Amino acid sequence: MTYTAPASFALGSWTVGEDFFFVLGPCVLEAEDTTLRIAEGIAEVCERVGVNWVFKASFDKANRTSAHGQRGPGVSAGLGQLARLKSRLGVPITTDVHLPDQAAEVASVADLLQVPAFLCRQTDLLLACAATGRPVNVKKGQFMAPDQMRGVVSKLATAGGVMLTERGTSFGYHDLVVDLRSLVQMRDLGVPVCFDATHSVQAPGGLGDTSGGDRRFVPHLARAAAAVGIDALFAEVHDDPESSPSDGANMVRLPELERLLRRVLAVRAAMGG
Repeated sequence: MTYTAPASFALGSWTVGEDFFFVLGPCVLEAEDTTLRIAEGIAEVCERVGVNWVFKASFDKANRTSAHGQRGPGVSAGLGQLARLKSRLGVPITTDVHLPDQAAEVASVADLLQVPAFLCRQTDLLLACAATGRPVNVKKGQFMAPDQMRGVVSKLATAGGVMLTERGTSFGYHDLVVDLRSLVQMRDLGVPVCFDATHSVQAPGGLGDTSGGDRRFVPHLARAAAAVGIDALFAEVHDDPESSPSDGANMVRLPELERLLRRVLAVRAAMGG
């Protein structure tokens, strides 16, 4: 089976594959007032800059390094929080799906389903996501070559749209490296591509029982990806990353978000994007 859904697809008020957009938000849902504060801060920046964006946060971080890591509020409470945020801000929502039996419930709230990198080959999960009719964004596994994502795209033949995301490739035991050729190679599969600028600077398991990272490199990699050509940029954002229960070391600080967005847009404009 080959991919038959259109390469471009509607999301919010724009078309993925034609209109550039950002995927932004904290790694995981926290207390509802905290999540809303961050989301409203992001919304203000995006309105000021004039960009399309999707809010992202996970209701469950099911692949934490440690069994004691905070995972989030869970599917029911998390989707309730996301639904209220979506209604209040009027923006599209995306969140991770970890299990096939979560797909339909998540699709009742999320406009774009996201499959985590570690699960990108899970056939039952991909088929369940596709069956909802929602568009699906799949993060390329840290262990996958770009051309291997052809099978992932094929499994999503009945989805409402497919996007693939580059988030770095395993380089040794506790590091990732970004091969920007993958953006071109995955686009050659006939789908829009996104670059995850914050997970790409992770140090998986680098702090022993948690992952580390270095947010200093986020702007550099984001600009490089924009120069190569992408349809969307993903970045986790927090107003106090050190307090985040997950991925604090690599998240963009909210006060630095506007500069990042403007610089990415400037690169795209210089490249004729």
